[in-house]
Amino acid sequence: MTMFCNQCQEAAKGVGCTVFGVCGKSPELTALMDTFIYSLIGLSCLALEVKKEKELVREVDLFVTEGLFATITNANFDEEEFVTRIKESIRLRNQLKERLIHTNLPILTHDIVNFEVDHKQSMIKKALSVAIHSTTENEDIRSLRELILFGLKGLAAYTSHAEKLGFTDDELFNNLHRFMATLIQPDLDVSAYTTLALELGNVGVLAMSLLDQANNSSFGHPELTKVNIGVQNRPGILITGHDLHDLKQLLEQTQDTGVDVYTHSEMLPAHYYPELKKYPHLVGNYGNAWHEQTKEFETFNGPIVFTTNCLVPPRQGCTYTERVYTTGNTGHPDFKVIKTLADGTKDFSCVIEHALTCAAPTPLETGEIIGGFAHHQVLSLADSVVGAIKEGAIKNFVVMAGCDGRHKERTYYTDFAKELPQDSVILTAGCAKYKYNKLNLGDINGIPRLLDAGQCNDSYSLVVIALKLKEALGIEDINDLPIAYNIAWYEQKAVIVLLALLALGVKNIHLGPTLPAFLSPNVLQVLIENFAIGGISTVEEDLNEFLKA
Repeated sequence: MTMFCNQCQEAAKGVGCTVFGVCGKSPELTALMDTFIYSLIGLSCLALEVKKEKELVREVDLFVTEGLFATITNANFDEEEFVTRIKESIRLRNQLKERLIHTNLPILTHDIVNFEVDHKQSMIKKALSVAIHSTTENEDIRSLRELILFGLKGLAAYTSHAEKLGFTDDELFNNLHRFMATLIQPDLDVSAYTTLALELGNVGVLAMSLLDQANNSSFGHPELTKVNIGVQNRPGILITGHDLHDLKQLLEQTQDTGVDVYTHSEMLPAHYYPELKKYPHLVGNYGNAWHEQTKEFETFNGPIVFTTNCLVPPRQGCTYTERVYTTGNTGHPDFKVIKTLADGTKDFSCVIEHALTCAAPTPLETGEIIGGFAHHQVLSLADSVVGAIKEGAIKNFVVMAGCDGRHKERTYYTDFAKELPQDSVILTAGCAKYKYNKLNLGDINGIPRLLDAGQCNDSYSLVVIALKLKEALGIEDINDLPIAYNIAWYEQKAVIVLLALLALGVKNIHLGPTLPAFLSPNVLQVLIENFAIGGISTVEEDLNEFLKA
């Protein structure tokens, strides 16, 4: 069967994957996800009506949130998992319909809350008529619906992480359902959807703020930290993804077992949090960004735990398949699953037992990298930073946050960092930093020229830093700050971050290595005219364009 998926930066030919996903998704998996999303939209429509009667539907709130998170790029490749989730969505749908049975609501007659699919093939077939890209012939409305849906996937990821730490906000869940419901409203035109996309950006700011509060309350404020990138001589467990709650549980359960814990890719910033780095057996970071995992997992030797997205399907003949465990919304039919227990915790005993049978990791490199520059740490240096700006020692900040990827043209970001003038400071968050965080970029008056705020989940820190600089320098418009935005994107969390920045009025954001395939020419033109959104060209041309004299 054919497929169509254009949600990530690797969309084939800059248009969309139509034969097999560049990420590794099969056409069947793509179809199951499309049908699942259709069912989630129906659930959201019903949840909005039930909540009008002041009834809480937290089970549905979480099911839709976790469901959207599971469809994010490189999260879950298990077809049977989505068969199960579709069946569960229909069960929940019918429960909500029972609550509304005595009403005369139009939604109750819509296919989205009445369709029946009783086996895998019927679920796959259903996708042909309900996938978001096939719901209208109007290219611009289709583009805006995709922009909103992909933004909602990012919103769901941030909301999920916060909820795992006990932080929830009914406003987030209510807005999630509200925006989901707009995806099937035939009376909304291009203008209405454009307004909705910017409104979604404001909700994104709320979600990122809540997650920032959740992380800092749970683990302390990130602080300047040197992270070892070598290895020890004991068996190890490698944990990757973004879920700090899972890491905390793993650290607690591996105490005094003789097993070390290493972070990988987006889990690197765990070392910056006082409540996580206090564990002496959290010994370092192993490897680089997510797309290097098929090589680096071979040499780690011990078990690997995936906590969230950035999972690459294993190559045929690889040696590590039997050593991989997944949690939460990640999944692959060849990997073992760590189930969430009734009390919300996870039991990693089988992973620990496995680790004790394995050799210590094979070294990849030696040395240290420095990070921990989230907003609390940077603001503690505010006087030094503002002083350096006023005396001209720092002339520009460049936000180089976002995602790394496997395309060769992403070496642009390494070259850009190398060629930045010595009076420029990089603000980063996300795995994009792996393109330059091991370069010797030096410092300015003791302030490192690379300030790593953490995961892509920590992009909110960069917003706070910008707003505080604006205040400290007495600048009225955030766009008058000496800050350039050269952001690398890959998946849908980058979409909600972009919408959040636009909602805050930030302009002149440059995205690369390519612009999103789901933006139609007209929608892109609106973003260019109103926000000066742009792409990238050559390092030399972009340095001349981006940096203030």
